[in-house]
Amino acid sequence: MAPLATSGQRFVARLLDTLILGVIWTLALAATGALQSAMDDPNDPDIGKTAISAVITFIVYFGYEGAMLAHDGQTLGKKAARIRVAVLADGDIPRGKGWSRAAVYALPGIAQPILLGTLFWLLNSLWHLWDKPFQQCLHDKVAKTVVVEAR
Repeated sequence: MAPLATSGQRFVARLLDTLILGVIWTLALAATGALQSAMDDPNDPDIGKTAISAVITFIVYFGYEGAMLAHDGQTLGKKAARIRVAVLADGDIPRGKGWSRAAVYALPGIAQPILLGTLFWLLNSLWHLWDKPFQQCLHDKVAKTVVVEAR
């Protein structure tokens, strides 16, 4: 198996993916009217639009991560950082495991209050800093994957 990715590579990849997803997410929310509803009266959120927003958040994150990881183990951010997700046991492209990894990463986005989802994302993303020996985040542990340098 290739060497494990560095924390810096992982950070760059996640930052780029977050920027890409932020654009997609904003466009999706604008198309449904959920974004306008939140901007019209932020102190009186429309529960229906909030639910739509949560579902869109999950679909965008899950769809992007799952599809790209199942295809070749790389999101656009990971391609730019020259890293990829690999199955821990054999180093292969994650295929189905890419979808389970994406679900664990995306599911907290629909948690209410939103702060809980944000805290989970933060803890999950930092987990690799102290995890030994494979530097896995929680979503890696569930899917039995690791992040390695792309060859």
